[in-house]
Amino acid sequence: MGSLGGEISSIFVNPAGLGLYKTGEIVLSPGFSFLKSKGQFRGTDATADKLSKFNFGTSGFVYGYNNRYGKWTSAAFSIAVNRTANFNSSTLYKGANDYSSFTEPLSNEFFDYYTQRRNADPTVSNRRIIDDALDEASISLQTKMALYTYLIDVDTSNGQNKVISRAEQVGIVDQQNKSTSSGGITEIAFGFAGNMDDKLYIGGSLGVPIVNYQRNSMYSESDGTGSNNNNFGSASYHEDYSVKGLGLNVKLGLIFKPADFVRIGLGIHSPTLYGLKDNVSTKLVTDVEQLFGSGKGVDSVNSEVFYNGQSPEFKYDLISPWKIMVSGSYVLHEVNDVSKQKGFITADIEYVTHKSSKYSSAEENGDNSYYNGVNTAIKSVYKNAFNFRVGGELKFKTIMTRLGFALFGRPYQESALKARRMNISGGLGYRNKGIFVDLAYVHSLNRDVNFPYRVESPRENTFADLKDNNGNVLLTVGFKF
Repeated sequence: MGSLGGEISSIFVNPAGLGLYKTGEIVLSPGFSFLKSKGQFRGTDATADKLSKFNFGTSGFVYGYNNRYGKWTSAAFSIAVNRTANFNSSTLYKGANDYSSFTEPLSNEFFDYYTQRRNADPTVSNRRIIDDALDEASISLQTKMALYTYLIDVDTSNGQNKVISRAEQVGIVDQQNKSTSSGGITEIAFGFAGNMDDKLYIGGSLGVPIVNYQRNSMYSESDGTGSNNNNFGSASYHEDYSVKGLGLNVKLGLIFKPADFVRIGLGIHSPTLYGLKDNVSTKLVTDVEQLFGSGKGVDSVNSEVFYNGQSPEFKYDLISPWKIMVSGSYVLHEVNDVSKQKGFITADIEYVTHKSSKYSSAEENGDNSYYNGVNTAIKSVYKNAFNFRVGGELKFKTIMTRLGFALFGRPYQESALKARRMNISGGLGYRNKGIFVDLAYVHSLNRDVNFPYRVESPRENTFADLKDNNGNVLLTVGFKF
């Protein structure tokens, strides 16, 4: 929470809260997460595999000391580490689709290239155009793989040259998307705060987030007609994808006590400047049935074929959104002796500028044309959003009980994209003779959407509704010194 202070996690929320420390402490917070997800796609429900993973919360140390000079009565320094994002998830959705195929944008891309080549030279052969497309840097990897396996082709059967997608030609396909991801963002923070007459607390922190994300996914389409003689049986696209990198951010904040029992907080989180590297390895397996004779319909290709036997890597920079937070707390029986305080009620309102995210190339002599398109899409798809948090604690001598609630608002502009996250939390705490132990359970009720592919406007895109129910147990152990 942003206005309470006196707790090590302040360094990641409002570092001014470190200013309430006048002694030191060491904190460890191991945890355990368990996740389950359901997907609804074109009227069909599916349940993904359950996941269980070890996790951790804020851990580190704080050193607080008294200052006898001027109005700054004390100060504190902290080094802490926290898992600020948890990427562990399992997703599954499937359904029958007679409206579109993932090959539609691929065939459209090749159609544009094919038309340009034909207009430039009407005598050029179809085979030459396809071979040149496989080496063309401006054509996407998926389109090249679809051409290589004859999932996309040029049909000359009626005496005309027509770019086709064999999956689209069957009229209805059974689609399935399954993915499993792991990793997270682990942030190391260095924070400092000062205390002016126990009325005003000002602090700042420098954060170094470490990104480690892996995803294994498989998207497939199969003939939904039941026929085995229409030159399309199935296509499955496999992808192993990872992102690694480092970032840098600054958090600034203040807490003001207009009265002994009231605390008001303001926190500002700068965008994180990330330097990231993607690594991707893909495979497409296509079955065109009897197109080339009995038993010759299955073909496959790996992404390494188009990158000289190597897995393609991409280096780029990312600027994340700003966050601005206003907080307030009411402390029951606020006295200098914290052991005699009876509890608190606290709340935060946070504003996140999702539309300000920005990508750019980090390659030597990099071309930003692709990332400019991504940035334009971000501004058109996302909107800025508010997040809300409220919580309270009651103290019974050495035992405390806590409840909390958080609502993270929908980041998408389109109202049809139902997305939000709710956290409901409860916990118990024990404090006595410089030792404290806290046990917390956070239950997350998440709703989001996933697009397996995008088609060109004005055609409507099809997407899946995802619902997650995740639990996270955290045990915090600390020692005062």
